Parts: sequence; structure tokens; C-alpha cells
Amino acid sequence: MKVILAQPRGFCAGVKRAIQIVSRAIEVYGAPLYVRHEIVHNRTVVEELKAKGAVFVDDLASVPDGATLIFSAHGVPRSVAEEAAKRPLRIFDATCPLVTKVHRQVVKLHADGRKIIMIGHAGHPEVEGTMGQIDEGIYLVESAEQVKALDLAPEAGNLSYVTQTTISVDDAADLVGALKKKFPSIAGPKKNDICYATQNRQDAVKRLAGACDLVLVVGSVTSSNSNRLREVAERNGCPAKLIDTAADLEEAWLEGVQTIGITAGASAPEFLVQGVIDALKRHAPDLTVTTQPGDEENVSFPMPRGLWDSDLQAARQQKEGDCGR
Repeated sequence: MKVILAQPRGFCAGVKRAIQIVSRAIEVYGAPLYVRHEIVHNRTVVEELKAKGAVFVDDLASVPDGATLIFSAHGVPRSVAEEAAKRPLRIFDATCPLVTKVHRQVVKLHADGRKIIMIGHAGHPEVEGTMGQIDEGIYLVESAEQVKALDLAPEAGNLSYVTQTTISVDDAADLVGALKKKFPSIAGPKKNDICYATQNRQDAVKRLAGACDLVLVVGSVTSSNSNRLREVAERNGCPAKLIDTAADLEEAWLEGVQTIGITAGASAPEFLVQGVIDALKRHAPDLTVTTQPGDEENVSFPMPRGLWDSDLQAARQQKEGDCGR
């Protein structure tokens, strides 16, 4: 049996930054601290951060005054940020900068008097956060049927669209095509809203699908980009399974399989991939592992003020001083 690892796979820069914000805030300011929504959509990451002292909440009413509050990588509606700002809270925003870019687009388009159509998945926190940047004039579509049902004739010449950053590149292209067919003058962003990591991982899976009998996607069912990776593999003719950890592997999936492709969603840590490889080696001791050709990602995003290296160093020195008393 042979395994081919996708390149790139796993953590993106926005996820790395969000997890680091929570971990460092605990070191600097202590536990517990509160995170609105899951910081990223991965069960293992969330459980590890809970063990360190992170408390995940969906309602700011659950956050006591004086606490440290962190907004998740998916972003929050403007109303949530405004409510939090009125409270005596220490706030850090872990919203992915690429999501923040879409937020700013929406605010500017609205200020310019344009109506906005968002391509995305209903109920996803990123979509709720983006649409929640303005009070009205934004509409969600996630299928060609919904595009057909849009009744925006009076605004047809004054429309723009934005997209969720973690949706399928192919699905987005199909919906943009449907929007342009119905509203020929609709305007889009200067650059694709879908994040570089989402696109890179989907492109890597397309290459895997043509060389494998099965693709395993390491990621949680709540992760939009992980679900899209499974769909991309299947759309390109290869059976695919989404698994949180190696414990989710089923022997029946491996019957008659010679080559397995493995990738990981942007919120899945690499050690989970290694766990899957180890489990496959127990099934097939002669397993060989190679990595497909692909570009290394070197994107990084800065930490917010209050969580810089100097802040962490000062906190550690303070703790060491307290222990010596």
C-alpha cells in the first residue's frame, strides 16, 4: 500500500495566528479566558485549548466583567464587537486578516450605496460575521437556484458580490457565473475572496484524486474548508472520507485500495495526519509514504498588540518573580 501526502495541507497562517493568540493570552493574562465561538473548527484543537483554560461561549452574557475575550478566526458581526467594547473586557480579535479584508469590502460597498450578494453557506460563523457588518442590503446565496430566485431588479445595475473565504473554488466560480448571467453589470472584488490556503489545498486534492483510490481528509465535520476538500476529491472521481482522527478509520474503506491520498483541512494539526499514517502502517506494514510536489506556504500574520514577544517575556518574568517571593 502507498500513501501520497498532499502539499500543502493542514494549518494555514490565519489558523496558526488564532491558536497562538489564545495560547499566548493564557500565558500573559492567565486562565480562564473566553473565546466567542470555537477559535477554529477542529475538535482536537478546541479540546487542547480547553485543557489550557480557554472557555468557548456563543453568548457574551457568559463572559464575566474583567475577563479576557477573544473573537474567533471566523470573525463576528459588528453588533457583537460593539457590545463587547461597552463592557470592561480585555479584547483580542483573532479574526483571520483575509476575512477582515472581506468585512472591509462589505462596509465600503455599503457606504457607496451598493447592494451586496454574498456567496457562502448559511449558518457558518464567517458568513454571519461578514453579513453582520451592515444592517441591511446584503443577500446570501449558496446555490444556482437561489440566484435564480433573487428579486433585485430595481438594484440590478448597482450590485456587487463577495464570497466566503473557505468555500469551494469551483462552486464559487459556478455561482459567480450564474450571478453574471442574471445581473450582467454585477461587480466583483479586485482579487478573489477565497483565501490562498483554501485554493491551494483544493488544487492539491485535485492532483491527488487522479493518482489515488481513496482520499482521506483529516478535519472536523464543522470545518467548511475540510468538507470542501472531501467534495473536491469526489467531484474529481475519487472516493473520499472526512475523519477527525485516526480513530475514525474503518477497515472496510481500505479493502482493495492500493494508493491513499491524505490531506488535512486548514484547521487540522499535522500530528493528526501522522496519527493516520501510523494507523495505516499497522494495517499495512509495507506502507510507503511520499509527498506530492507542491509549493511551501510562507504566509504569516502579526500578533495583536498586547501579545507581542515582549509582552510574553514580561509576563514570564513577572511569574518567576512571584514564585520567588
